[in-house]
Amino acid sequence: MTRIFYLLFTWALILFSSMLSAQAVQNFSLSGNIISDKADQMEINLFDTDHKLIKTEIADSGGIFRFEDLKGGTYHLKISRNGSEVYHAENISLTENRILPPVDLNVKSIEGVTITKAKPLIERQDGKMIMNVENSIASAGNSAFEVLEKAPGVTIDNNDNISLRGKGNLLIQIDGKNTPMTGSDLASYLKGMPSSTIEKIEFITNPSSKYDAAGSSIINIKLKKEQRKGTNGSISTSLGSGKYIKNNNSISINHRNKKVNIFGNYSFAYREAYNGLVLDRNFYENNSFTKAYVQDNYLKFRFKNHIAKAGMDYYMNDKNVLGFSVGFISNKFNLNGDNSNVTLGSNSLPESTFNTLNASNNQWTNVSVNVNHKYSIDSLGSEITTDFDYINYSNSSLQNFETRTQTIADNHYDLDIQKGDLNGKLNIYSFKSDLIKNFSSGWKLESGVKTSFVKTDNDLKFFNASTGIPVPDLNKTNHFIYEENINAVYGNIAKKWNKFKVTAGLRVENTNVKGTQITTSQINKRNYTQLFPSAVFSYDLTEKSNLEINLSRRITRPSYNQLNPFKLYLDPTTLRAGNPDLNPQTTMNYEFTYSLDSKYFATLSYSRTSDNITDILKPVVENGENVTVQTFENLSTASYFGLNLIAPVKVTKWWDMNNSANFYYGSYTGNVSGTQINNKGNFTFSINSINSFKLGNGFTAEVTGNYKAREIYAYLNVSPYWYLNIGAQKKFKNNSVLKFSFNDVFFTSNIKGQTVYNNYIENFAVKRDTRVITLSYTYNFGSSKNGQPRKTGGAEDLKQRIGT
Repeated sequence: MTRIFYLLFTWALILFSSMLSAQAVQNFSLSGNIISDKADQMEINLFDTDHKLIKTEIADSGGIFRFEDLKGGTYHLKISRNGSEVYHAENISLTENRILPPVDLNVKSIEGVTITKAKPLIERQDGKMIMNVENSIASAGNSAFEVLEKAPGVTIDNNDNISLRGKGNLLIQIDGKNTPMTGSDLASYLKGMPSSTIEKIEFITNPSSKYDAAGSSIINIKLKKEQRKGTNGSISTSLGSGKYIKNNNSISINHRNKKVNIFGNYSFAYREAYNGLVLDRNFYENNSFTKAYVQDNYLKFRFKNHIAKAGMDYYMNDKNVLGFSVGFISNKFNLNGDNSNVTLGSNSLPESTFNTLNASNNQWTNVSVNVNHKYSIDSLGSEITTDFDYINYSNSSLQNFETRTQTIADNHYDLDIQKGDLNGKLNIYSFKSDLIKNFSSGWKLESGVKTSFVKTDNDLKFFNASTGIPVPDLNKTNHFIYEENINAVYGNIAKKWNKFKVTAGLRVENTNVKGTQITTSQINKRNYTQLFPSAVFSYDLTEKSNLEINLSRRITRPSYNQLNPFKLYLDPTTLRAGNPDLNPQTTMNYEFTYSLDSKYFATLSYSRTSDNITDILKPVVENGENVTVQTFENLSTASYFGLNLIAPVKVTKWWDMNNSANFYYGSYTGNVSGTQINNKGNFTFSINSINSFKLGNGFTAEVTGNYKAREIYAYLNVSPYWYLNIGAQKKFKNNSVLKFSFNDVFFTSNIKGQTVYNNYIENFAVKRDTRVITLSYTYNFGSSKNGQPRKTGGAEDLKQRIGT
């Protein structure tokens, strides 16, 4: 704690000295001329290096535009024609009044600055890979889960755990805020979120110390936000069908003037889908076969999801902006499952059968409040931002399990009825303040502090209703309270010379955790403070090529679900339990990236993880019976070697191909259930190709193909799989878009694999409702003038690890 207080004091001194050093700096003008064969309205937007909008101007009839009263610094300039971006000029240095060379839209070049076209589907910016979901035809009508499932480099296993380029234990964020769920709970949440609400997804494989240190990597899902002046908005609807129906609807509206920006949006989704899981579980003793469970599980679910958000920004003066937002999410989903099992004896003949019917009615609600303030210190872009967030999650679930068992030898039947009543709530309070200080010498300082408090209270009551009268089942009843406080401080220093740029930072996090199991009076406490350094070294080889070295240290703390030792029985042969002895895992990440023309990228990666948290299925013996436990264990170490390639190709004027490939080798060492593995793993790869075709007259088409090779992850061996998506769209002159998509055309994206221990082998096959045809329509209305992008709040590290 002494280091925390020392760094807090240091940050406060920096903040105070920065405010004292604020002084007036001469303002400049920037002007230019646009040459175009088309007499359309030209809109020019000026951004700073953090991509925040500074000003918007409209070119006159001769194409002339001018920005007045600009502060010295570096800017990005974007040109839009009739609301569509046509060019983007970066790194415009402004140290005096400046007139840009003519912007000739006919020859598509501007002398002295870098020009790129409108956003592609896949791009890389500032160390992030970005998937612009708005530009994807195949994503129309899908859920956020399905969009992620088809994203380049992303893999989702049979337990709904998400990995990126072969690395698990990710930090999943929505608008910079961590989702307080993991595994199947997170999957259910994302399945209820329509893709029509998503603007883009950021994949940050090696975050700097400015980010929360949690997670091996970060996936940030950024929702759509209107940014234009005037009154404007959009309406969209979609209808899709696989085996079951899927419908998404959304509306957003925004009004902005010089002083106030008011926004609001609402979406509703109704989706039906299924999960099918076939299992063949084989138990051994002294290398001899003893028993097997052959199971067929079918789960159908229905989601009704409401998402609403509203807020306002008030521009108090040139230096102060005050904003707030409120959000609400309601996700109701019903699950109906049918699990059939045949038990085989040592002679491989049937001994007994059981059938479990389960039904549950679930509701999750989420209310969030954010208040933020930005203070501009000087004309060099120095600023202080402060955020306060309050987030509340609540969930309830009524569950019913009916298991009928038959013993074949004597034809004996048993009926077991279990009823569950789960109520949970989670409260998060977070305060965050960041300082950015730019110096005229080219140095840049970033520093910040953050504190968050989390409390989760989950109360699960089970009743045995086999006799017709519900009787409390104390062996299955559980009440667990989880409390967490994390205090963090960080500092980053950056300097750019002619061709060389260095960014170095350090983050310190103090963690205090307490888990209390009320039913058993078991209490687990942990307190620790850790350092998380990061550094980026960048060198421009030529005007078009760059080398970058990136390193950082990360931590993954166990989630509430992973720590809760309570045993939840899913059927007579399967249970789920957490591990209170689970340790946090720590990872050192190293990346070496070569880029060409800011669109071709090759990244070499290496990471080494200690106490790797692994989601496993392992065999145990309970009451003399063989059962399988889904739980979490720490492996000793995990190493990762990878090569990621991004290579867009313009095949013809009408055919664009966006290719990515990920080659990697994972190596795992540890001991689970008496089975020791040493450096177990394999070389594997995934390839993704997105092909866009411009057909003319507003028509475009898209074909996406993906192949994932066989992978060995510790005790799990996953078979290869592939898929093909096709789609088309038509843009109309009334600013509307009609899209058609057909995903997983050949129904080949299902996962098969095998789990192997010394005394246990499980074969599994998963099927999801992935072959879906969707038709969607979006209508945009209102002004085309761009405005200031909204902040998303300061709760970037609100706890993914706390399940509900």
